[in-house]
Amino acid sequence: MDIEQLKYPIGKFQFQDSYTPAEVKSNIQIISALPSKFINLLGGWDDDKYNTPYRPDGWTIRQLIHHVADSHMNAYVRCRLAMTEDNPVIKPYEEQLWAELPDAKMAQVELSIQLLRYIHLRWVLLLNSMDEKDLARTYTHPATGRVFRLDEVIANYAWHSEHHYQHAFQLAARNNW
Repeated sequence: MDIEQLKYPIGKFQFQDSYTPAEVKSNIQIISALPSKFINLLGGWDDDKYNTPYRPDGWTIRQLIHHVADSHMNAYVRCRLAMTEDNPVIKPYEEQLWAELPDAKMAQVELSIQLLRYIHLRWVLLLNSMDEKDLARTYTHPATGRVFRLDEVIANYAWHSEHHYQHAFQLAARNNW
């Protein structure tokens, strides 16, 4: 399998100019389902499996799960900021450096799975409460200066959810786990 397929098992994210209500609803459902999908996939895994990189020179599954929790926690906060402020400038973080911190390399995967479960419960409640006007609210990412609409954020994190789930799923399939 080529390295690009291992890096991007579902392809790279593509922003759209707009999202229909049905697309937004589908994207929220994808976000909502992620914790359960990880629980079902990783339920019987041991430390050897969690410490396996999903690709050469990639994160271990342990780091990947902690990354998803970190990323989605930040996304939840960013959505709340966009809902309560006019186009706030969000705080970026160095995800690669976060993945190298001791807790991302040593903590039990279950801690981040549970964090994902509860963050997603709150986040999905917020996302499902949004109307068309809310979905058009924005925040600015200071690293790029790009303004993100919340409907774009939802689509991006639906992709992010499936992107990282497929890293773990395809590793399991390749290794017959």
